[in-house]
Amino acid sequence: MPILAFLAALLVLLPLPHHWKARNIATLTMIGWLSVSNMIFGINSILWANKVDIKLVVWCDIVAKIQMGANVALPAACFCLDLHLARVASTRNVKTTLSDKRRRMIFESVVCIGVPIVYMALHYIVQGHRFDIVEGFGCRPTTFVSWPAILIVWVIPLALAIGACINATRALCYFVERRSSFANHLQDSNSGLTTSRYFRLLALSGSEMCWGILVTSLNMWFTFRHGILPWTSWDDVHFQFSGIGQFPTLFIPQSELAWTFFLWWTIPISAFLFFGFFSFGQESMRDYRACIAWFSRVILRRKPDDKKAVGFTSFPRSMYVASCH
Repeated sequence: MPILAFLAALLVLLPLPHHWKARNIATLTMIGWLSVSNMIFGINSILWANKVDIKLVVWCDIVAKIQMGANVALPAACFCLDLHLARVASTRNVKTTLSDKRRRMIFESVVCIGVPIVYMALHYIVQGHRFDIVEGFGCRPTTFVSWPAILIVWVIPLALAIGACINATRALCYFVERRSSFANHLQDSNSGLTTSRYFRLLALSGSEMCWGILVTSLNMWFTFRHGILPWTSWDDVHFQFSGIGQFPTLFIPQSELAWTFFLWWTIPISAFLFFGFFSFGQESMRDYRACIAWFSRVILRRKPDDKKAVGFTSFPRSMYVASCH
């Protein structure tokens, strides 16, 4: 588990240089949330392997909230990404100006960063106690299973995911309408997108959203399968809030344990999906070669081969013959 979590955290960072140059806030935040979440999962699985000791309490307070934020951050990023693709493909938007790009970056920053922060703060309303520690998984966030939890924890991510699917459908419809001149339209829009990159972004967001809606729906069903608890008062819900639950796997029912494994794997799978869509394109391969060249030149202090730098075969044949004579 930790090896695959760390691998997922590393792989999702590989397309980072290209997205950083493009200043694509939606994909940058997606990379950030996926990488950090997988790092947390890997570290927790090591720290609490075969144990449920209460330790690193402040660490658990932080990562439990980050895990909650990731629930809404990924749908928010996909929503912004699909909205951008729909606007680029729309016939109403002929050209993207610098002010349009600036407004888009501000909007995506608010949605992809601001909304998860607000979501993490709202989670405190339905946070019954501090956090749980599950053997092999480490510290996990807790939720008081009640009707406010439905509105806060599940409705917000689902609403963003549904909005992303609507925008993805709009983007696909716009493509069908102008498929014969779509490449020229993308070039005229000054969006920096090619047709292949456009469809990789659309396929990525669609895959992530279908996967996210499935996981969120199943998680909601599994959580509420035994009914909901009555919301009586703030004091009752937060009674003994400082308590920390400890759950050895020996005492966890097999169905609960299997579901915990499934939820754990959703984050690495999301990272592998992202890597699969963006790590083998022409832009990414070009960035890889540039990074390898920089590492060889700056870190390893290797100088380029003189023959390769000058290259006899690069001269015209007549010049080579003349130099021999």
